[in-house]
Amino acid sequence: MPLLKLVKSKVDFAKKTEEYYNAIRTNIQFSGAQIKVIAISSVEAGEGKSTTSVNLAISFASVGLRTLLIDADTRNSVLSGTFKSNEPYKGLSNFLYRNADLNETICQTDISGLDVISSGPVPPNPTSLLQNDNFRHLMEVARSRYDYVIIDTPPIGLVIDAGIIAHQADASLLVTAAGKIKRRFVTKAVEQLKQSGSQFLGVVLNKVDMTVDKYGSYGSYGSYGEYGKKTDQ
Repeated sequence: MPLLKLVKSKVDFAKKTEEYYNAIRTNIQFSGAQIKVIAISSVEAGEGKSTTSVNLAISFASVGLRTLLIDADTRNSVLSGTFKSNEPYKGLSNFLYRNADLNETICQTDISGLDVISSGPVPPNPTSLLQNDNFRHLMEVARSRYDYVIIDTPPIGLVIDAGIIAHQADASLLVTAAGKIKRRFVTKAVEQLKQSGSQFLGVVLNKVDMTVDKYGSYGSYGSYGEYGKKTDQ
């Protein structure tokens, strides 16, 4: 099993923000013992859902809970730059395509109690892959092996994948960046996650300027359909 190491900049960030994520973790634990699999999404890219996923997973592992972090954002993985390894390893898309078994895709990390499934190669049909029996099997096995499973999903405001994943999860969280997204789009994203059938735990307001006395207006919403497409810039 390959060993993934958290890059130094992320280690430093985790130490600085430890108490914030511990508070979120504690609130999740208070929400009920039946909640084990949590899907984390945002309205659009760049709001901090991946950072929240990583640090929340670290928080669960830090108190002795067996934790699995799944990078299900196969279109535009951020976690691929968060954990590094000196040896090749398989990812989620490999497993869903039946190009690897589950044990090949689960990687240990240098954080005690935390395992990771990376996104794997970018697939041509991510949404269809998430609807196949392999993903449902993954959820069943993950529930049996781990105390908590954190799934970093694509932004629900851009693609439907997060709703599909949330349907297989026990609960969901929405991360939104302060001052970036218009309120109506946040409301729509919340409604979509609730419609998945899993318990909606709430909204994590991220990137708040603590030096500002009051929270200002929401910003603009990005274009639909461009998520995951690479540019030359």
